[in-house]
Amino acid sequence: MEGGGGSGNKTTGGLAGFFGAGGAGYSHADLAGVPLTGMNPLSPYLNVDPRYLVQDTDEFILPTGANKTRGRFELAFFTIGGCCMTGAAFGAMNGLRLGLKETQNMAWSKPRNVQILNMVTRQGALWANTLGSLALLYSAFGVIIEKTRGAEDDLNTVAAGTMTGMLYKCTGGLRGVARGGLAGLTLTGLYALYNNWEHMKGSVLQPSL
Repeated sequence: MEGGGGSGNKTTGGLAGFFGAGGAGYSHADLAGVPLTGMNPLSPYLNVDPRYLVQDTDEFILPTGANKTRGRFELAFFTIGGCCMTGAAFGAMNGLRLGLKETQNMAWSKPRNVQILNMVTRQGALWANTLGSLALLYSAFGVIIEKTRGAEDDLNTVAAGTMTGMLYKCTGGLRGVARGGLAGLTLTGLYALYNNWEHMKGSVLQPSL
């Protein structure tokens, strides 16, 4: 019986040692300091040299003479469409507010619903047309100025905004032209200031350092 027990223990110990459960083994801390002679440092997760994963070149191949950023002509479609959708959404909300206000003394019925719906569609179309027209004029002036000057900077933005305001309010005489130009100059000037705020702040802080 004792021999059988000893044999069983030896068998169990051998299986445990085979599967790594018994005996003195090496921990991860012991193996961490073992140098890998003749091998590059590899990623422990991908087993790939990390140097091959670094991208030193551009991700996309651009045609000869193409810019890395989209120009005003490419952005014009997005600008016009975005302004039309924004105007439609804002006009619909404004029409709903006006419709509820004008029909507040009426009971909920089909005539009231029709009147509110008419107000929503009318205001939505009005604001979409207004903002879409402004975006079209602004994009057209921006493309023309960019092609004329041969450069793309904030001066084109300010000039296009000023000319857009002047042309949009030209039916109001010289006073309307002046007001429209001033409004366009103010809006585009604030936009240009916002775009260059970080650069301006860095230029101001650099001499002090």
